[in-house]
Amino acid sequence: MNATCALLSPLAEHFPADDAPWQGSGRQAGVLVALTDESEPRVILGRRARHLPLHPGEVAFPGGKREAEDRSPWDTALREATEEVALPAGLVRPVAQMPPLVTRTRYEVLPCIGVIPADVSLQVDPAEFDSAFMPPLSAFDGREGFRLELMPYGEHKVYVPHYQIGDDNVWGVTAAVLARIANLVYDAGLDLKRNWEDLP
Repeated sequence: MNATCALLSPLAEHFPADDAPWQGSGRQAGVLVALTDESEPRVILGRRARHLPLHPGEVAFPGGKREAEDRSPWDTALREATEEVALPAGLVRPVAQMPPLVTRTRYEVLPCIGVIPADVSLQVDPAEFDSAFMPPLSAFDGREGFRLELMPYGEHKVYVPHYQIGDDNVWGVTAAVLARIANLVYDAGLDLKRNWEDLP
């Protein structure tokens, strides 16, 4: 077992990878949490293009909404990663699959977690991302830069996780996914103060 496999084994045990078909209907999306195969894995994140109608400028994983031709969440996540950052699907080794998290826009987002070569080369599609970056996964272990903010949701407020990574504010469902990974991989003990598998 290499260092990456050993590090990610709690994640794989807790959320086994599953290529089962999409279930249900409505607003559904698949995202790819792509981690590099090295002793200190890095994770692919993109800065969403400013012209997009939803979440412009926000930091997100490669991914997007379920399309009719997508058999499974992995199909969606891998297709979108190919389109957005030119990551070939064949380079991704599935490791884990989280249950869906629910966003403030009522999307069910299903994170598909895979390992990719450390020397991968990315090229962003400017229609989707302004740029991409690959911070170390350990930056999300909560030792610094992690905070919860009370933010308005309808008539009440909910706790929303944020990470400050350099000049980037990683927040919302992306931060929630990273915090859940950090809790398993690094035993970070981050309390999100809500169940992200349900609406607030």
